[in-house]
Amino acid sequence: MQKLGIIGGTGPESTVDYYQSIISEYQEKAGSSEDLPELLINSINMYKIFALLENNQTEGLADYLTEAVRMLEKAGADFVVLTANTSHIVFEQVQQRVEVPMISIVEETYNRTKELGLEKIGLFGTKFTMENDFFQKPFLAGGKTIVVPEPAEQQYLHEKIVSELEKGVVEEETKQAFLGIVAKMVERDGIEGLILGCTELPLIFKPEDLAIPQLNTTEIHIKKIIEAMFSE
Repeated sequence: MQKLGIIGGTGPESTVDYYQSIISEYQEKAGSSEDLPELLINSINMYKIFALLENNQTEGLADYLTEAVRMLEKAGADFVVLTANTSHIVFEQVQQRVEVPMISIVEETYNRTKELGLEKIGLFGTKFTMENDFFQKPFLAGGKTIVVPEPAEQQYLHEKIVSELEKGVVEEETKQAFLGIVAKMVERDGIEGLILGCTELPLIFKPEDLAIPQLNTTEIHIKKIIEAMFSE
């Protein structure tokens, strides 16, 4: 059994979701409610990540995450995951600096769009996820199109993610505004699906809320994590 290392705290709400979901799906796959996975969690500071990105210090972010992964590596993790989409801005740099393998939430999300046959997909997330191209790279390489909201919409989404969702707060007014942005993107941009590119977004989006497919990056990531845990 492979021992999982989790970089958590980015934010705390999604870390709890990862932990509970991993345990549930692990037990389901193991076929026993009395079987529990052995895993390691290194909870780091989400707000330090935001501060580094606000100041365009991606090298500093890579250093911060590399050290966090190395701690899990030294503690015996067989593989490591970052439980936030935004952190994947420097995923490649971090993976190059550590020995332990890592599973990318971006690559797994791309693989899921291929399975669904989607070609033009909307992307919601923090402003760092929407403004940067790290999420778009595999999609562009595969001939697919990623569409992000208009600048004012991006700013609104980011503010609500940071001030509400990252703290576990879900407001109905915010939800309706988010759904309104999706509706505009369907009509304006012709998106065929929506990537929930922030691991807190499933707090506000439920499967029945949209007529187009939702790509819950947390669920997609966890599915691959469970496969890796049971691999030889």
